Amino acid sequence: MGNIHYLTAEGLDKLKAELAHMISVERPAISRAIAEARDKGDLSENAEYDAAREAQGMLELKISQLQDLVANARVIDESKLNTDQVQMLNKVKIKNLKTGAVVTYMITGESEANLKEGKIASTTPIGKALMGKKKGEVVDVQVPNGLLKFEILDITF
Repeated sequence: MGNIHYLTAEGLDKLKAELAHMISVERPAISRAIAEARDKGDLSENAEYDAAREAQGMLELKISQLQDLVANARVIDESKLNTDQVQMLNKVKIKNLKTGAVVTYMITGESEANLKEGKIASTTPIGKALMGKKKGEVVDVQVPNGLLKFEILDITF
């Protein structure tokens, strides 16, 4: 049993589409490349064959990881979300009490996290510290270079 992954319905659809593409398009393409390389003769000195076999191994690993993600996905019921306390899919506006910097992060599952888009995983130090907290609370976040203090200014969707 793998870890449970929380996703939006959209995030799960993206994963399923990526998995389907790998299985129906990329896997047959690699099989063809291996067959073509094999047809060229001596496998002991055939760099194309080795490269194709390595690519196949990497693809199969990715497929296996995605299958695990999809199998252990739990779609978040967006109708049950609220802003009483920080939970998955909330946007949390926080203020760094040391620097005064204010940032807004959306709390997501690991597979949807993207710092450039302001989406952080609930499993990150900041994500973990914020989960379950209320507006106005101050949270301590232990990071590699010390302790950060954030005040939760707002919780929205």
